[in-house]
Amino acid sequence: MLGADTEVGRLRTVMLHRPGDELARLTPRNNDSLLFDGIPWVGRAQDEHDAFAQVLRDHDVEVLYLRELLTETLADETARTDVLDTTLADRRLGDALRRHLRAHLAETHPDDLAQVLVAGLRNDEVRHRSIVTGLLRTDDFLVDPLPNLLFTRDSSLWLRDRVVVTSLAMPARVRETQLTRLVYAHHPRFAGTPVQHGPDAERLEGGDVLELAPGVLAVGVGERTTPAGFERFATDVLAADLARTVLAVPIAQDRATMHLDTIVTMVDRDTVVIYPTMADSLRAYAVTHDGDALVVAPARPFFEAAADAMGIERLHHIDTGLDPVTAEREQWDDGNNTLAIAPRLAIAYERNEQTNARLAEHGVEVVAISGSELGSGRGGPRCMSCPVARDPLD
Repeated sequence: MLGADTEVGRLRTVMLHRPGDELARLTPRNNDSLLFDGIPWVGRAQDEHDAFAQVLRDHDVEVLYLRELLTETLADETARTDVLDTTLADRRLGDALRRHLRAHLAETHPDDLAQVLVAGLRNDEVRHRSIVTGLLRTDDFLVDPLPNLLFTRDSSLWLRDRVVVTSLAMPARVRETQLTRLVYAHHPRFAGTPVQHGPDAERLEGGDVLELAPGVLAVGVGERTTPAGFERFATDVLAADLARTVLAVPIAQDRATMHLDTIVTMVDRDTVVIYPTMADSLRAYAVTHDGDALVVAPARPFFEAAADAMGIERLHHIDTGLDPVTAEREQWDDGNNTLAIAPRLAIAYERNEQTNARLAEHGVEVVAISGSELGSGRGGPRCMSCPVARDPLD
């Protein structure tokens, strides 16, 4: 059965994206606009990702690959027409080039079409001459690559038995949710799954949504998820009885804290790992629904508001690092971005030695993985995974 209502229930099925040729499209000229801090070594990134996937399999987790699901989806003619409509709507193309690309891509094998959609298409890879192709640089992209597709958490998340397709804020990532929505809408594996939100809704990113407990969500509001995106999401999930409380958590608009899960993630049903610099300053507004409208409580310290909403005496927290400098370094390297396989069992990057030691001291078993190349996009194990099925907590 598909679905999840916590961050720490036993993980059964997860969706990943194995990095591919889209990473090889990154250059010093475009890596900033494509949201990477460096030019990753593609082969090493793939090795690291393969090891990550194997750790999951070793713990009896089914691994689904987004690229494979996309290829299978594109065998459906309706899906193919849908994705060409959205991809070729780009206003940079012009009518003549758009007609050529539609005619060419409509006849392309599903695997080759998936390659174009993920890795992009350069001007010099098209046998067509028009005003547009003539005036563009030969190495300009007609279809942009999607190196951030690696971070499958951002484009969708599961709430109970339905999936939320998000609306990504940055232009470089907009097409990711178009592809994710396509898979959920047309792939047989997800037939009949209710879909909420969507790429055309107000901005909401999966990295900002934490499922603190069944019926309790925390949503970071800042650089990526907007206040309007929070309002839309909270209204929808509360009205649909997918949650009883949604916490709005304002976060600083900073490259290092782009999502709530770069600050705090769960490692047990009542314990989180958190960036200590923000532990005392984090605030939350508890939002509920009275049947007619949203009800917003006054701001309170995050840990107090979360514990009350979860119905527990205290939400425990483990700080990353033992001093401010170490904490900042390990937060930058995604020390807070852990993926729980089960309560007190989490995957984390091996380079964050002090954070991992702190977790171990508090009884959390850490499965450490290499992430020197994967981390160049500023994302850790949680960012790189979309849990599709988790067991309920006892």
